[in-house]
Amino acid sequence: MTVIDYLINNARDYGDEIALVELNPEEADNRRISWKEYDLIEPSLFEPYRREISWSVFNEKANRFANLLISRGVKKGDRVAIIMYNCLEWLPIYFGILKSGAIAVPFNFRYDAEEILYCAELAEVHMIVFGPEFIGRIEANAEKLSKGRLLIYVGDNCPRYAESYRELVADCSSKEPEIELCEDDFGAIYFSSGTTGFPKAILHKHLSLLQAAQMEQKHHETSRDDVFLCIPPLYHTGAKFHWMGSLVAGSKAVLLKGSKPEIILDAVSKEKCTIVWLLVPWAQDILDALDTGKIKLSEYELSQWRLMHIGAQPVPPTLIKQWKSYFPDHDYDTNYGLSESTGPGCVHLGMGNIHKVGAIGVPGYRWECRIVTEDGADVKKGDVGELIVKGPGVMTCYYNNPEATAETIKDGWLYTGDMAMMDEDDFIWLVDRKKDVIVSGGENIYPVQIENYIRKNDKVKDVAVIGMPSKRLGEITAAIIEIKDGMTLTTEEVDEFCMGLPRYKRPKVVFFEEIPRNATGKIEKPVLRQRHGSEQLVAQQIQ
Repeated sequence: MTVIDYLINNARDYGDEIALVELNPEEADNRRISWKEYDLIEPSLFEPYRREISWSVFNEKANRFANLLISRGVKKGDRVAIIMYNCLEWLPIYFGILKSGAIAVPFNFRYDAEEILYCAELAEVHMIVFGPEFIGRIEANAEKLSKGRLLIYVGDNCPRYAESYRELVADCSSKEPEIELCEDDFGAIYFSSGTTGFPKAILHKHLSLLQAAQMEQKHHETSRDDVFLCIPPLYHTGAKFHWMGSLVAGSKAVLLKGSKPEIILDAVSKEKCTIVWLLVPWAQDILDALDTGKIKLSEYELSQWRLMHIGAQPVPPTLIKQWKSYFPDHDYDTNYGLSESTGPGCVHLGMGNIHKVGAIGVPGYRWECRIVTEDGADVKKGDVGELIVKGPGVMTCYYNNPEATAETIKDGWLYTGDMAMMDEDDFIWLVDRKKDVIVSGGENIYPVQIENYIRKNDKVKDVAVIGMPSKRLGEITAAIIEIKDGMTLTTEEVDEFCMGLPRYKRPKVVFFEEIPRNATGKIEKPVLRQRHGSEQLVAQQIQ
């Protein structure tokens, strides 16, 4: 069995029911209409942009694209890349690639022209499917990208160096392609976040995709009555595999463009969403808007919303405590994972464990976890070590990179690079990224612990803690703080607030600025280290 079978079954059993909705509430706001034209425009033009497809149409579109690929010589195991913003075509194209027997290769939509070329060559892709937002980036290297590759454009006004998706699929059969697939066939290549350099290509079998889908449905008890709201980008394993809980259940999902608090709550209200996956910044923005009165819960129909869950980065316990004060009936879960483990869920808190907020939780469905020393020995409960995981979602390898694969997978165990500890109840607590640990005067300092402490300050919207070079101590601790709108905060106030921390953990330097986060909500600490990493700057700040 593969995830493709769920799509085929849903098309057969629930063919006329809605599978996907694409919603862009800001589309109407982008129109520039003068007051003189207002009375001449149809009222419907002022409605948010909304499209939907049924399960049968979803499956037919996937079949058409699969048959197109096969007609163009794509064979089992060939690689087909996707670089598009979330839209109604994204998932049918993804499943069309899978149905053709090819390997789906989603690209991060933040890649610049050189990164697109690099990843296309690293994964040895045979075809690139791209949307209108990427015309310039593809065109910059069109000659190199089109050499031995087909470029397919999804949108209006197809550029000269590509072929039109709409025109190509129009003449293709909607019948199921006759390609036999099993769990051991390769299904997808995802890319590491590239925080330590250029991304690595992560190869997964269909078994990984199936595991992620079934695990998501089980963890969150997704049923036919649920409606999942998907906001993060589909290229990311988190968004795609959280959605696959809906695929397994045969239930509706909404692809929302936009993450403003009022947009999210309006979508939940109007589309009757029951499950919402948020990133920390979006959840915090909703809470800030509620605190200031910018939005009022009474203006929305939210009684059906049963689960809010967060992943992609450590979750401050203070945020969840505040969330429960506004949404006391919500179930809550947090998911830990990485692209090497097919995204979120190899560790999860579990909806019944709100008393352990702050922990990443326990091993997920069909997963094993250990916390080990540098030489691979298990540490004692309460001690910090590296988290390693084992299960059916572990990657096959880093594509064309045996050295990195050998460093990461040992005896079937995936070494995550994350430092963690296990408490007396066997719950796992993430301490920090191994590469983010600050060593100051011989002491290991874990930034996440300091970040969680500083977030307790009511004036702090977001915070990141990094190490900065020091001739005397090796590194010193620096806190970059984003202040809530309309509030003020001084270095002296931060110093006073941090007196509750042990002396060696207190930030020696404080900066006030916006915290950079990537498309999946993770703090871009390499950006901050580069920005604040000079010894001269450190010396100036601590004199």
